Amino acid sequence: MTREPVNLEQFAWLNAPDDVLVTGDAVEFITRPETDFWQRTHYGFRRANDHALLTRLWDDFSFTVQVEFFYETLYDQGGIMLYQDDDNWAKASLEYGGGTVPSMLGSVVTTDGWSDWASTPLVPDVNRLYFRLSRKGNDFRIDSSRDGDHFHQMRIFHMRHDIADTKVGIYACSPGQSSFKVRFDEMLVGPSQWRDH
Repeated sequence: MTREPVNLEQFAWLNAPDDVLVTGDAVEFITRPETDFWQRTHYGFRRANDHALLTRLWDDFSFTVQVEFFYETLYDQGGIMLYQDDDNWAKASLEYGGGTVPSMLGSVVTTDGWSDWASTPLVPDVNRLYFRLSRKGNDFRIDSSRDGDHFHQMRIFHMRHDIADTKVGIYACSPGQSSFKVRFDEMLVGPSQWRDH
């Protein structure tokens, strides 16, 4: 299957950060404090102001990216995102544990304005990780990898609302009072690599 580097000129910001550096196929930026994507569940608050750089993709696909993290504070996070609107989206990321506990490899799927959260400690802690989002119709699969070759399933989920096209890309945020630097590169897109078995 042919995978091609993405064309960053076809991407657009949702909540653009103030400090962005684009070099070739790499994107590096610094998050703003009190940024996040979350809807209601358990915590009660609603926030839809994380920094996401997204492009429209049609049909089935796989989108892969490598993320390098320069964490500062608990809950700093970055990874891959699927976005329909503020009430319907999904994200997968590495979330900083604050130094006293391991960082969390996690994902959130939000449907009709309600978020879930699935996570697991990532031991040993890492500061570089690959994510892959694959689509088959309205079903999606998220995988992660430490080396970019051997991917492991994080979750499979369904988006209830029919979409002819969808927005996918990268995201990062700092839910607390901090900011941190994150770098994305090796972004590839191509036919879905999701195998049934």
